[in-house]
Amino acid sequence: MPEQITPLSILYLLLYGAGTAVAVVLFLYLLLCRGKAIAPSITPPARLRRWAAALFGVMAMTHVWWILFYTYSDDTHSVIYGLLVAIDCMALPPVFVGTLLTMLQDRRRPLWPILVVMAPCAVLAVLQIALPSIDLTSPNKVYGLILVVAFITYMVVAVRQYGRWLRDNYADLEHKEVWLSLTLLIGLMLLLLSYEFTDNYVMSTIAHLTGFPLAGLLLWRVETLNDLSTDSQSPHLAQRDASLSKTSALKDEVPHIGHLLAKHCEDTQLYLQTDLTLQQLSAAVGVNRYYLSQYFASQDISYYEYIHDLRVAHFIARYRELAAAQKPIVAQQLAYESGFHSYSTFSSAFKRRMHKSVTAWMREEVLI
Repeated sequence: MPEQITPLSILYLLLYGAGTAVAVVLFLYLLLCRGKAIAPSITPPARLRRWAAALFGVMAMTHVWWILFYTYSDDTHSVIYGLLVAIDCMALPPVFVGTLLTMLQDRRRPLWPILVVMAPCAVLAVLQIALPSIDLTSPNKVYGLILVVAFITYMVVAVRQYGRWLRDNYADLEHKEVWLSLTLLIGLMLLLLSYEFTDNYVMSTIAHLTGFPLAGLLLWRVETLNDLSTDSQSPHLAQRDASLSKTSALKDEVPHIGHLLAKHCEDTQLYLQTDLTLQQLSAAVGVNRYYLSQYFASQDISYYEYIHDLRVAHFIARYRELAAAQKPIVAQQLAYESGFHSYSTFSSAFKRRMHKSVTAWMREEVLI
């Protein structure tokens, strides 16, 4: 930090203090507050709330010990400095990665690999203090950049997998907001890199200004993400799954599942329920979720395709009914009435089933 006090340095310190205060407030809010300020009707994953609280808590602590260090020491060649850098390397990445991965529900990946890959950074930071004549800072930064690129690549793959899992288990949940995980990742990574690669007050000030909307975005994500866990089965079903051979049991179940789906889903038009999940459907038809999934697989379709095909068929029937009655038709509104969460999801499902766009199909209907 420069010895001369300038307006920019004062602004930096004010932002630094405000960032610390915001992190403390969000930590206490997520950890202690039982209610929700944003979207109180939504039940988010409790694990995500705890991970986010831990992230804000660690961020607040790092803010505190670094401001204390620069206030009383400012010696970047001291043992204390090396230890603080090492603690940063081993404390911030795990809670950061844990928060991001918890957004990808049904993906309980272990966190020990992040501790392993971050260990060299901590070791190099300590060695730099012990061996000041050797430049270990540059290799440390290069290694950090490699980790950033590797983790962003990993998160892109993980988010794509999560999207497919959503599609197969939640027929109409587009959940484009899952990509906010990547937005947060890239934003926070850039924030981290700005600290690592520059001592310039201008860049550091911009980094702090960027941190506030990122913190708000993370809070919004934590508060508005639906808990999509589908692992909870009743105890007797779990025991039955453990004791029976699933393959042989499925053979006994398959002849009845088609009839049950027709009776409890198709005849009752349960498929019109927006955001209907595989778990909810299995409860409605009285069939174990595993057997229901296997039934769809045996029919060469996914749950996603089954539900969307029913909705597209409903759309077509309603469209022709309204056209015959010479009533006004709004395709977007009719798609929503058919159970679709968004028109883009409907368009994609319609084209997959009918092998033509909605517009082309409606144009042909007019000519008939």
